[in-house]
Order: sequence, then C-alpha cells, then structure tokens
Amino acid sequence: MGISKAACRLSGAVLLLATSAAAGDKSRYTLMHPTPDSELRDMSTDRPDKTESPYTVDAGRFQIETDLVAYTHDSTDRVTTSAFDVLPFNFKVGLAHDTDLQIVYGAYSHVRTSHGSVTRDENGFGDVTVRLKRNIWGNDGGKTALGIMPFVKLPTNTVSSLDDDVEGGVIVPLAVDLGQGMGLGLMTEVDILKSEDGNGYEPTFVNSATVSFELTQRLGLYVEAFVERSAESGAETIVTIDGGFTYAVTDHLQLDAGANVGVTEAADDINVFAGLSQRF
Repeated sequence: MGISKAACRLSGAVLLLATSAAAGDKSRYTLMHPTPDSELRDMSTDRPDKTESPYTVDAGRFQIETDLVAYTHDSTDRVTTSAFDVLPFNFKVGLAHDTDLQIVYGAYSHVRTSHGSVTRDENGFGDVTVRLKRNIWGNDGGKTALGIMPFVKLPTNTVSSLDDDVEGGVIVPLAVDLGQGMGLGLMTEVDILKSEDGNGYEPTFVNSATVSFELTQRLGLYVEAFVERSAESGAETIVTIDGGFTYAVTDHLQLDAGANVGVTEAADDINVFAGLSQRF
C-alpha cells in the first residue's frame, strides 16, 4: 500500500520539529562535550562595570577577563594611598549550559602610602576568590535574565593592608533588555566579612545598577551607581559613580576602559582601568 503525500508531509514536519527541538536544547553540552561555535550565545562579561552578569559561559568553553592595568588613588585624613594593579583576572570555565566556575585572582599590586613626610612602598599579590554562577532563566533569550553566584575568598594575599580571613557571600544579578540597544543591569549582594575588631563576622550589603548603550554595532557605553554598606556599628557607606566604554574586536574578544569615582568619604577617590575579555 502506498503512503499518501499528506502522510509524508506530516512525517517530515514531525521530524523537522524534533530536529529543531534537539538543536535548541543545549543541556546536552558539558565540560567534556563543548558547545559548538554555531550554538554559542553572545559573549557576556562580568566586567568592566561592578554589576555582575546573570549569563554564564557556554558549556565546555573558557573565558578570561582581566585588567591590563588599573590605578587607584585615595586621600583620607591626610593619608594618601596610590595603587597600581597589574593583570588581576577572572578565569571562567563553562561546566554546563547554565553553570560556570570562576577563579578570580588579585594578581600583582604596587601600593604607596604617604602620611606627611613618611612614604611606604609595598608590593604583593592579592587573594583568590572561587565563584560558581548558575543562570536561573534567560541564558539564551528573553527580555530578562536572572542568576545566582555564591563565592568564597581564600586569603592568599601578600599585602599587609588586606586581611587573612576566609570570607564569602552570594551575588544575585538581574539583566533587563530595554530595547533600542539599551540594557539595565541590577545586582544585590551579601558579603559575610570579618568584623573590624576581629570578633566574628558581619554582613555587608552591596547594591548596584548599570545602564548600557549600544553606540554602534561594536562600541558600547555604560554608566553605573554602586552602594556598599556594612552592618557593623560605625561603618561608613561606600558610594561610587562609574562609567566606561566597551569595544567588541571580534565575537570572542572585547576591550574596555573606564573609571569609578568615589562620592562618599569612605570610597576611593578614583579608580581608572583598561582591560580585555577573551573567550576560547
């Protein structure tokens, strides 16, 4: 008995739908079964702004984000501090289609502290922070995306101004597509930090908002507000206003530069930087 043309068309439609569903299901990709180039999402970075991204690195792919150089200056109570940081980086690896592991390293710092006629120079390396980002929704499409990122800081530093305590916390970033090449990033964060008197730990609350603009297909601009406040008695609020540019050299390489300007006395006066992000 022959097969009708209608049955053939129905079978073909079912096969096409099954193939499309399989192609859109990226959960089959893992660290050992990498996402192919044809199914990579647009590269998303956790820099240059302070507001983290809810998007993860595709499974089996690697990404490095780094300051090539950064300079920080602060003057408080007649004490002036200047710091040069060289190649602090965030190395990411995609574990699954919605999860990546991040190793953040403070790299090399040169710090100069001046108080009156006394000047002290110090060189050293920063801490290592391990972060695990999980995308809750919106990784591969939609107007919004949400993520959650717990982290722990390991005290590997060799700089006297940094503490030697294990600390951690959790970050919750949200992204909203505003249309017309504009995007909104929101972040709330709770850090569990050692108290100034060394007796136990106190929570520190961080909130930030950033608005990004696509100036051209490759050039972007962002402006950001950042607020940090410890629950410890007598703590001062840190507020900065930030801004900068990004430039997509390729689909896998992004350059950036920006500045963070302190608004309150507790914040550094200024931090300027230039960096890049590369996906492999």
